[in-house]
Amino acid sequence: MPKPRKEQVSLEATPYYHCVSRCVRRAFLCGTVRDTQQNYEHRRGWLEAELLKQAQIFAIDIAAYAIMSNHYHVVLHINKQQADVWSFDEVIERWHSLYKGNALSQRYRLNPTMSQAEKDKLAEYVELWRERLMDISWFMRRLNETISRKANEEDGCTGHFWEGRFKSQALLDEKALAACLAYVDLNPIRAKMAITPESSEYTSAKKRIIKAKASHCANHPKQQSKGLLIFAGNPKQHMPQGLPFKLTDYLELLDWTGRIIRKDKRGAIAKESPPILQRLNINTKNWIELTQTIETNFKGFIGQPESLHNTLTHFNRQRRSCVQPSHSLLA
Repeated sequence: MPKPRKEQVSLEATPYYHCVSRCVRRAFLCGTVRDTQQNYEHRRGWLEAELLKQAQIFAIDIAAYAIMSNHYHVVLHINKQQADVWSFDEVIERWHSLYKGNALSQRYRLNPTMSQAEKDKLAEYVELWRERLMDISWFMRRLNETISRKANEEDGCTGHFWEGRFKSQALLDEKALAACLAYVDLNPIRAKMAITPESSEYTSAKKRIIKAKASHCANHPKQQSKGLLIFAGNPKQHMPQGLPFKLTDYLELLDWTGRIIRKDKRGAIAKESPPILQRLNINTKNWIELTQTIETNFKGFIGQPESLHNTLTHFNRQRRSCVQPSHSLLA
């Protein structure tokens, strides 16, 4: 039985989560339907645009994404620090850009003069909305509902477009985060939909690479792709919020990994591996295994044995099926 989302998401454990949502009926509802050859490629553009738009409203950053023919992957970062500093009015405006709110909030926007009892009641709603605006379940629900409505309207039908429940994996440490970012960005290459990361349509990899090529200093936060969580550089004492790697190091790692995946023999490993793997202390063979099987080897949590043990203990989990791959691939 699937675990409740509250038993899979904990900011105490990690702010990073890998989420996957798939179309129903195993249909290629975002690409070309094999039987009819009807093309729905434009729906991938819908999804990409809505994903990036929502990230500007929620306190949730997009670290990576790949929109495939019948499913999509996204790595989300819960930005609690951002949500905590939003003012009373800002929370209301953000919520109203997504939903209608309620009678109190609608009246407040027209005329802030209210009784103290009404303000106190509205304050309760505002805190609830603040929580929801940094909740990956609400983020994914809104995203999927928006695309579902548009697709059903286009098809002139009703019913489910996505499977009822999206899959999520908590990324507990740097090793897990790096492996999952590469796993998501290289999805089109593994599926033979593209031969290089920069030719992978509707992915964060292509978006980052295009921007990096046009930048004088690709690693500078202000010269990185807008709408995506920045690569802040290697961990240091005073570090801006962002991914704990240099963008150029990550793109080098992505290119190297993509070349290995495209080789005829799965076990072929290039002699020279990128320095980022040395910093993360990941064996090259383990890295290739991780970036091709991270969904099958791990269920709800991904991380080194110590990180995994602490998190599973926190959630009082008795079954620990992901411990073995953690030891063999991430120790």
